[in-house]
Amino acid sequence: MVNGVTKTIGGKNIVDRLSFEIRRGEIVGLLGPNGAGKTTTIRMIVGLIGISGGSVHVQGHNVQEQYVEAIRHVGGIIENPEFYPYMSGYDNLRQYQRMSEGVTITRIMEVVKLVGLQDAIHRKVRGYSLGMRQRLGIAQALLHNPSILILDEPTNGLDPAGIREMRDYLKQIARDEGIAILVSSHLLSEMELMCSRVVVIQEGKLVTERSIGSSITGEELTTLTIRVHDTELAERAISKFEDVQLLNHRHTDGSIVLQLTEERIPELIESLCESKVKVYRVEENKSSLEEEFLKWTGGNRIA
Repeated sequence: MVNGVTKTIGGKNIVDRLSFEIRRGEIVGLLGPNGAGKTTTIRMIVGLIGISGGSVHVQGHNVQEQYVEAIRHVGGIIENPEFYPYMSGYDNLRQYQRMSEGVTITRIMEVVKLVGLQDAIHRKVRGYSLGMRQRLGIAQALLHNPSILILDEPTNGLDPAGIREMRDYLKQIARDEGIAILVSSHLLSEMELMCSRVVVIQEGKLVTERSIGSSITGEELTTLTIRVHDTELAERAISKFEDVQLLNHRHTDGSIVLQLTEERIPELIESLCESKVKVYRVEENKSSLEEEFLKWTGGNRIA
């Protein structure tokens, strides 16, 4: 979706040849230290600012060249959602309906139920809590059946209960609606619980792209370090498994780092043995996303 995107301001590359994609039904976290270019990247994706180089494609449409066709597949909340406070949540959604083709009353009630606002939708928005306003914003972003939902700091200002509630609703939306969700946040522990994958950037460049927590299908993923006598031979055996991701290898000490579901571990070990790979040690990696982030970025602050 994001192909070699660059944003140059005052002769400096704020975002530098950044590439990544998002698949349907997954939640991807966009992480990076303060000033890494996260918000700039999001604004380029939704067409709020121009792109200096590269391209962004949504459902095959180029955001720069086919903006109307591309943006109709995008829903998003950039900054804070704004509503008419003297109107009810329902009337605010009806107002948005008038600006969008093909949105029915049935669809309005579907998204209201999806974000859990059934009991409050006919109350005036000025009486909504921050969490309710955020959920109403997501409902509005979902009205036109987008294929991707983009959220910049969706849990900002929420209390712990509101953060958990938001996390649960986003996971439900990704699962039930089959929507790809891109989330930018500075709450690493929350991203670890919410996302299936993270894209980490620093100084506008891609640092790493990793699967975390669970796969797109919802299965829990395990990260293993396996020490073997021949890493190249081991990698050839591992390549036969499409659902096993090779994260790293160290030829100096014969270690390879993998990510896979727990159920695949016995099959993988058996395959390594059949391929005449000597397995000396298998260890599960238990480091948190916060620990990994500090390694990836050299300890720079996130914001």
